[in-house]
Amino acid sequence: GESAESDGVVERALARVASDAPVTDSTVLGIVEDATARSLAFVLEHELVSIPETAVRIIEMPEIHRGVAVAYCDAPGPLESADVATFVAVSPTPADWSPERTLSFYREYNGVQLHDLTIHEAFPGHVLQLAHARQFTGSTSVRRLGMSGVFVEGWAVYAEELMLDRGYSPDGSDEQRLALRLQQLKMQARMTINAILDIRVHSGDLEEQEAIDLMRTRGFQEEGEAVGKWRRALLTAGQLPTYFTGYLAVRSIVNDLRVLHPDWTDRALHDLILSQGSPAPRHLRALLGI
Repeated sequence: GESAESDGVVERALARVASDAPVTDSTVLGIVEDATARSLAFVLEHELVSIPETAVRIIEMPEIHRGVAVAYCDAPGPLESADVATFVAVSPTPADWSPERTLSFYREYNGVQLHDLTIHEAFPGHVLQLAHARQFTGSTSVRRLGMSGVFVEGWAVYAEELMLDRGYSPDGSDEQRLALRLQQLKMQARMTINAILDIRVHSGDLEEQEAIDLMRTRGFQEEGEAVGKWRRALLTAGQLPTYFTGYLAVRSIVNDLRVLHPDWTDRALHDLILSQGSPAPRHLRALLGI
């Protein structure tokens, strides 16, 4: 029979999720605030990982940064000693966007997808991991300055999967749990395509239309998301693959630790992984003796 890709099953499922969880410029901030509170409560209830004392503020993204990602995490620097909050900046659409472009953006970043994004950016993703990293004290400050983007992004992608594997649902229902799993799997496809884009763009092996078609047909992305990602691939090098390579590396470390310590709790295992700051995964393996 026909594949899910060719008969439109995935597209229809994603369209239904987006239509059932609409987002507007006036509601996006509140949805992320709610998702942050719910994901934090879930991490605490299920004892997935220790949560350091850290002040988190959900803020409206400055206009100059809008139009690419719907949110980002802005944590204190690795040598910051003052009691400074971590900001999760959330983006309404730019003021000059057309209604059609805004609708497309919020189909991509619908209410269910915002929960997955919040897990990635906040708990137990970037906010939590970087809070653990600030607690690390080595024999020299150099270790704290040598932050690995591969590990940071890999942990955040792993965090998305972890929450779904432990049964997280935006509203506690099975339907929302399945909807969130669909969005999380879409993000797994996106991270894989991100790596392909970066490598093929900078090896001169990919034209714009082929890239857009790849993101639209294999990644099920909205056109605006695909166009923005193409521009990002042109302007950056080496960052887009960090989600894919980092996830594989962190997932492998988790798997090996579970084999070595089958009786360990989630919290014990994850606390160990986060206890060394933000080193490159290959160095983390050496530090953990695996």
